[in-house]
Amino acid sequence: MSNNRAGHAASRFVHKLRQNWRWSKAHRWTHLIEEHDLNPLVRGRRAIRKTWWRLAHRDERAAPVPLFLVGVQRSGTNLLAHGLDELPEFQVYNEGNAKAFDHFRIRALPTIEKLVEQSGARFVLFKPLCDSHRTPELLEHFGARARAIWAYRNVDGRVRSAVAKFGDSNLRVLRAFAAGEKPWNAWQVAALSAENTEFVRSFDFSSMTAESAAALFWYVRNALYFEMGLNQRPDTILVNYDEYLSEPERVAIALCGFLALPYRKAMIANIDPRRPTQRPPLALDPRIRERCNALKERLDAACSAQMAQLRGERTASRAAARRPA
Repeated sequence: MSNNRAGHAASRFVHKLRQNWRWSKAHRWTHLIEEHDLNPLVRGRRAIRKTWWRLAHRDERAAPVPLFLVGVQRSGTNLLAHGLDELPEFQVYNEGNAKAFDHFRIRALPTIEKLVEQSGARFVLFKPLCDSHRTPELLEHFGARARAIWAYRNVDGRVRSAVAKFGDSNLRVLRAFAAGEKPWNAWQVAALSAENTEFVRSFDFSSMTAESAAALFWYVRNALYFEMGLNQRPDTILVNYDEYLSEPERVAIALCGFLALPYRKAMIANIDPRRPTQRPPLALDPRIRERCNALKERLDAACSAQMAQLRGERTASRAAARRPA
């Protein structure tokens, strides 16, 4: 048994090395260091700020807020997590943190409860992307204080990034699922609706490209946002990664409003505002492209409505603060 565990661990390590090597060929190593938050100077400075904040607020009685950053892999969640981690009120558990995750799956909820209770932080952020289909369960377990952020980006950007880092992994999993097999990482097809299960199984995966499969994965996972009713929940917010890159301050202010936090520029200090690169669209299966376009429009509309509401609330709050007593 121990030999099997050692073999699996070695296999995962080799897979991770290959994955990061493939990613480094498509991007610079500096991007890899930034993505995995490996700069010791940045981490050390951040740790000092958090320590001072916790010492200054150690007598506060407010219970920490569990915050779940969810969505589809390669949708800008690392940038969001690192930005929030710059705020001293936050304790962040990324998906590679063994205290909160086991092979990228969130640990048992009693374990998560202990991490929240013992944190000393105001917000304890977890990034359970592989468990995004469990978002309502996570929120309901922790009650009214819990919050969730669902991050998404345009399908072409996600597909390019996913194929560069993960290769044809989405294709292999969806092919196995369509064939009636149970993929080893079945989280990728967890909680699929009957309609989307039928849609996935309607394709001939023997001729599908890795890009079309990654787009299909983008579709079925982001569709969960509406299928699970998260668009009806006041404890969940959508964040458009493309808008976060082009207008970081506007999105960050809205996000702080949702969390009832004062906005600070440290959140976006490492972002250079830029418009999305104009690249030709990928050659995706036409049926998948049609579904993705329709879902993107729906996500954008919901996101815009939420952002407008938060801006309105912020304006009303400022007006009330200026009003004479």
